[in-house]
Amino acid sequence: MSEPTDQAVPGVIKDTMRQPLPKRFYKTAVAGPIEGGFTVLLDGRAVRTPKKARLVVSSLALAEAMAAEWAAQETEIVPARMPITRLVNTALDAVTGREAQVSAEIVQYAGTDLLCYRANGPAALVERQAKAWDPVLAWAEKWTGGRFILAEGIVHVTQPPETLTKLAAKLSDKRALELSALHVMTTLTGSALLALAHADGLLSVEAAWAAAHIDEDYQIEHWGTDFEAEHRRAVRWRDMEAAATVLRMVG
Repeated sequence: MSEPTDQAVPGVIKDTMRQPLPKRFYKTAVAGPIEGGFTVLLDGRAVRTPKKARLVVSSLALAEAMAAEWAAQETEIVPARMPITRLVNTALDAVTGREAQVSAEIVQYAGTDLLCYRANGPAALVERQAKAWDPVLAWAEKWTGGRFILAEGIVHVTQPPETLTKLAAKLSDKRALELSALHVMTTLTGSALLALAHADGLLSVEAAWAAAHIDEDYQIEHWGTDFEAEHRRAVRWRDMEAAATVLRMVG
């Protein structure tokens, strides 16, 4: 069973902005046109990715969202506070030209998708899972033309290869930015199906997030939580929102 994680699955996608924090060196950050699309201009100079690629996106709104992140930096440039910029950098530096590999990682998650592993009790938790997850599975089966097998507890279940093949075909035309956002959402929720259902318009990002945390929220109701867990979840939600923003702006 796939478990939500803060980080991308080992493989193609990794954080390309982790480095010592530089000082803010610019006064203004705005979006502007550039050959091939739009970029972020710092004091009139176009931004580049950590690997020195041209930071170019096709959406002005997306460039404006990144510029707002740059403008919000204070004395230091803190990548953790720039989730949209970080995601776009990853797409340009680590996903472009490797789309098939990233797609395969998403499909791999679907093979052990969170929604396919159900609790066998208590009844209240079983009911919550069914209410939130069954409609997504029904949509996924209609969308792919395949079927997904459910299991109780942590006993592994192998999904039909033909279903995963059909899912892979659905991802074959996705571009680097879309795949990067879907990959982030998949790893954060432990569910490729929730990420894809959001991208298709079935679920809001809030509904997808809530569906991914049914088990955790049930435990919190009964046992409480702590500051570290709340902080970790808030950080993950920030990245989830950023991925949803990118999907909305490039879709």
